[in-house]
Amino acid sequence: MPRSANQKTKLLHLLRIFFFESDEEHPLTVPELVEKLEAEGIPAERKSIYHDIETLQGMDFDIQLQRGRGYFLGERLFQLAELKLLVDAVQSSKFIPGRKSSQLIEKLEQLASRHQAQSLQRQVFVAGRVKTLNDRVYYNIDTIHQAISDNRQITFKYFKYNRERNKVFRHDGRLYQVSPFTLLRSDDNYYLIAYDAANEEIRHYRVDKMTEVTCGKRRREGEEVYQSFDLGQYTRLHFGMFRGREADILLRCENRMADILIDRFGEQISMAPDGDGHFTCSVRLAVSPQFFGWLFGLGDGIQVVGPDWVVADLKEQMRQVGGLYE
Repeated sequence: MPRSANQKTKLLHLLRIFFFESDEEHPLTVPELVEKLEAEGIPAERKSIYHDIETLQGMDFDIQLQRGRGYFLGERLFQLAELKLLVDAVQSSKFIPGRKSSQLIEKLEQLASRHQAQSLQRQVFVAGRVKTLNDRVYYNIDTIHQAISDNRQITFKYFKYNRERNKVFRHDGRLYQVSPFTLLRSDDNYYLIAYDAANEEIRHYRVDKMTEVTCGKRRREGEEVYQSFDLGQYTRLHFGMFRGREADILLRCENRMADILIDRFGEQISMAPDGDGHFTCSVRLAVSPQFFGWLFGLGDGIQVVGPDWVVADLKEQMRQVGGLYE
């Protein structure tokens, strides 16, 4: 048979057919492979297809044979179950904008056969999930990673949204300048953990509330502060990553609350028996309305015993909220 102009790329075309057209549920017979190659302008003989398959197998491509059904590409970089997990994570991530989620999912689908890609689309549809309004967050994360890698400070503007969904910049729109050290995901949001030289402390910032993020020329500061920084303790300290006055809080809890306390503060928490069916424990955290909200959600199972100013703040919060319903 005369060689066509595409014969030199025949093996690549065949591999692409296996990759996108075949899987365990959709094997391809040799006549089907010949037909698909010819549709791409590559004449092929049955005997040559067997030789090509052996060549691909010799190059460690997992071309498998189902007796009586045909050949398919077995082992891939990602299996279907793994792709479903990744696609669902992208789709459900609040910090990835909707448009970027669609683009990432389309790329993940290209790692599966076209038949599997259809099942991925059905797998990930979840209505009503909230997505960030900041389309730049994806690139903000990349810039921050680059600054950390290059040991450079970053500058950015920080904002919140008003009722009209317009950005209202903090500090009158002045640039923040900090030394980035790591990124933290908490409650489906991404936070930058950075050293603020002006205040001489580690602070955190919502990445989706940052804009005009730029990697500067100044080298990072605060390395010695960050080295002694306990990220795990920091996240336990701040409920929902909201700042507040730190204190050692004494709690009196019903025994049924033990599992909840361990989930929130870790197995190392000390719990001392305190009368029939109760125990006390002390936890250090940042007192904020979010902490009070967590307590409210647990009903009468946990009582704040001290310090007195925390009890007073909690009562005031209860009074203010209760006043809305009087």
